[in-house]
Amino acid sequence: MSKQYYEFKPLNVGRWIVWSLFALVLVFAPLVFGSNLSVTMLSQMGIAIIACLSYNILLGQGGMLSFGHAVYTGLGSYMAMHALNAATDGQIPIPVSLVPLVGGVAGLFFAVLFGYVTTKKAGTPFAMITLGMAELVFAMSLMFSEFFGGEAGVSGNRVVGDPLMGISFGPPIQVYYLIAVYTFVCVGLMFAFTRTPLGRILNAVRDNPERVEFIGYNTQKVRYLAFMIAGFFAGVAGGLGALNFEIVTAEVVGAARSGGYLLFTFLGGATFFFGPIIGGILMVLAFVLLSELTKAWLLYLGLVFLFMVMYAPGGIASLIMMNLRVASFGKLREVWVAYLALGVTALVVLLGGGAMVEMIYHLQLDAAMGDSVKYLGMELHSKTAGSWFGAAFVTLTGLGIFELTRRQFSAQWAAIQTDIEKEIKRRETQ
Repeated sequence: MSKQYYEFKPLNVGRWIVWSLFALVLVFAPLVFGSNLSVTMLSQMGIAIIACLSYNILLGQGGMLSFGHAVYTGLGSYMAMHALNAATDGQIPIPVSLVPLVGGVAGLFFAVLFGYVTTKKAGTPFAMITLGMAELVFAMSLMFSEFFGGEAGVSGNRVVGDPLMGISFGPPIQVYYLIAVYTFVCVGLMFAFTRTPLGRILNAVRDNPERVEFIGYNTQKVRYLAFMIAGFFAGVAGGLGALNFEIVTAEVVGAARSGGYLLFTFLGGATFFFGPIIGGILMVLAFVLLSELTKAWLLYLGLVFLFMVMYAPGGIASLIMMNLRVASFGKLREVWVAYLALGVTALVVLLGGGAMVEMIYHLQLDAAMGDSVKYLGMELHSKTAGSWFGAAFVTLTGLGIFELTRRQFSAQWAAIQTDIEKEIKRRETQ
């Protein structure tokens, strides 16, 4: 007779703390940042986090570079908006709080439809097929105005029916908390997906598809299932976007939106689960704040992406994890002075280079308004040699000092990594 016994596993305290802190941040963020702009940005951050995490199911976990992820967020937005309008007209009895799920189901449907074709191939062919699908849907959005609304798009009103316990989803703060609930639930579900057998085999398909085929798995089927899951969560993000903005235009299925998901998921760190969360936050900060500060924001964004690819291909999340590793061995205090020096010299380079960029943009776009340029409280003259000489001098001086500091930091960092490896080996031998 077999013996029955019970096994008790200890709670993962660290994970409970992280998720509790995440929930607290979602709850209290609008209380700390209470302005209308802040609440709107927080709502957009929640939507962007879901969208970037859904994209990372393809890119980070499955190794599938997609250029058309906005197809599923965008079509989810359109279907959610049509469902909202139908609810307003009394055609379907659906509460506003469930409208994002309509977007999720729509994203799943189109992922089933398009994914069957796109996941037949992997690697570069997959990327090219997704790009073709994205261009096809974008072209259709301008052709079939009955569904897509043409250039004007489709608009709606999220205040439907009588308020329930004072909740009408009219005030932005109520919409934010609805988005926060969806964000927490979706992030939790996508994290749980990474711990499932499907999520693990998806990582194996990314790393070694030949071996996965050898042990009996169909890699195309694994990619297809992951594609459908990513489509569902992308549709949820699109549905939330439809509620937040109350209008959906062809821009939501455009290549620029897909490129934004790719760029910021990479910047955040596609190889770590929390990387796309950072990327989603940066996406909103760039599109809303940076675009208001300067007309050259796309140039700055491109330069940041370039330097991240060159020096930190793992994204911001990889930089955080590397420093956490150093901190766990008590070595972080040895490099904080070097970090401070790198930050100060990089800021000097940015100030000088930014001044030249702003003057160039002024000459190209606003030359008729005179040669005066306002830059960080200073007044530059784009047609005066002194301003150009000063900006160039600051930039070149900062670059020289930054390079010297970087070399010293690289040597110090290498020595610390060597000490850490020695410490790891010493612990293994004990």
